[in-house]
Amino acid sequence: MVVVGRMQEGQYTQTIYSYIKQGQYVEAIDCLLPEYENNNTSRAALSLLGYCYYQIGDFVSAADCYGQLIQIFPEHEQYKIYYAQSLQKSCQYEAAMKASFTVDNPTFKEKVVKLQAAVKYDEDDLPGAKSMVEQCASDDPDTENNLGCLLVKEKRYVEACKKFNAAMNVKGYQPHLSYNIALCHYFMKQYALALKNIADIIEKGIREHPELSVGMQTEGIDVRSVGNSMTLHETALVEAFNLKAAIEYQLKNFEGAQEALTDMPPRSEEELDCVTLHNQALMNMDSSPTTGFEKLQFLLQQNECPPETFGNLLLLYVKHQYFDQAADVMAENTHLTFKMDPYLYEYLDAIIVQQSSPEEAFRRFDDIANRHTDNLRKITKLVQECRQNNDEDAVKKAVNEYDEAWRNTYPSLWHRLRYTGTRRTTTWLRRYSGRVSSFVTNTIPGTQRGPRSVHAAGEQVQGSDRVL
Repeated sequence: MVVVGRMQEGQYTQTIYSYIKQGQYVEAIDCLLPEYENNNTSRAALSLLGYCYYQIGDFVSAADCYGQLIQIFPEHEQYKIYYAQSLQKSCQYEAAMKASFTVDNPTFKEKVVKLQAAVKYDEDDLPGAKSMVEQCASDDPDTENNLGCLLVKEKRYVEACKKFNAAMNVKGYQPHLSYNIALCHYFMKQYALALKNIADIIEKGIREHPELSVGMQTEGIDVRSVGNSMTLHETALVEAFNLKAAIEYQLKNFEGAQEALTDMPPRSEEELDCVTLHNQALMNMDSSPTTGFEKLQFLLQQNECPPETFGNLLLLYVKHQYFDQAADVMAENTHLTFKMDPYLYEYLDAIIVQQSSPEEAFRRFDDIANRHTDNLRKITKLVQECRQNNDEDAVKKAVNEYDEAWRNTYPSLWHRLRYTGTRRTTTWLRRYSGRVSSFVTNTIPGTQRGPRSVHAAGEQVQGSDRVL
């Protein structure tokens, strides 16, 4: 704690601004709090506190400061913008949207529209977000970025990549744009291209910000937390390392995935974002299952819970044969089941039913496998047609579609075969296995068959004058 009373007279303001200039926002806050306690209507103290809280990622406290400012100084419209933005960053979306409507100054119209688009995007209201983005200037590179983010949500990754590249051509190299491009390549399974963009982000972060201690934890060097500063946010290092971990995990390089997480700038556990906490739980589940389950259960209660958390927690309960816990989590979070992939819900539901009614579970697995097997045949035919037409782009798209379909099909086939092996004759099982095997030999070489389970940090959307 900085002891304000020991400062020489006349140095107070200079000290605070010196801390802010050097990015020492916690120290600046320690200086400002006594001034605020002495005069809780001080515009200078409140505005600087709001700014510093925002910079360290304490958006709830920032919103509180700006909320007080707009009550005391309602004529200053910029505080209404900062208030709404802080609410949006702290996941108080309804309040953020309501606050944005109080901004009357036409000077801030563009910022307000961008902020409202960000709120709609965070709420998964894609039509609403798109309508807001389309109101922005077409020659604004932020508009290109935001349209790209919407295209990612629609799984139109090639078009999204073009938007992000167009934005970068205007704005120059931006780590968050490079991350968005890497994310598109990740979803298209173009891992080499994704890793190239990730390497660029990491190299720039190390070169320009050695104070972020990238890689120090992996080397076993004891370093203190760098906190959640805006500097860290602007480097996109956290997102880049999470995406790198996701790629390594998909490639079955589990040691590389764990290393990507420890290479990340060091933060204490309470400072970790939800995506990093999720990935840590997932990638260390074999060595620390109890801790992993605790982290996933904690995340399930958070506003910023990664969408994969619910399904992954259920899958891991099933993997460890905690069927009762899986059933309880599904029953307690019925609102989340509607957001799950329909196949995953059907599969998990059948697994849980299997504990009390094997016959019913077999019927469900049989139904799931038959539907997906038919789909696999259709995609296989599509791949063959694309190859005959020498359409390489269509082939790649169909191969990725096949890969995803196979990952959805394989568990149900396996459970159906396992059940059949225990309840039917060995001859029937051998005949059925042969039929599946002959079909599987038609698969595309090099496709992945493991379940996708690691959350890659979500797309970035521009809101107001900051990258959110």
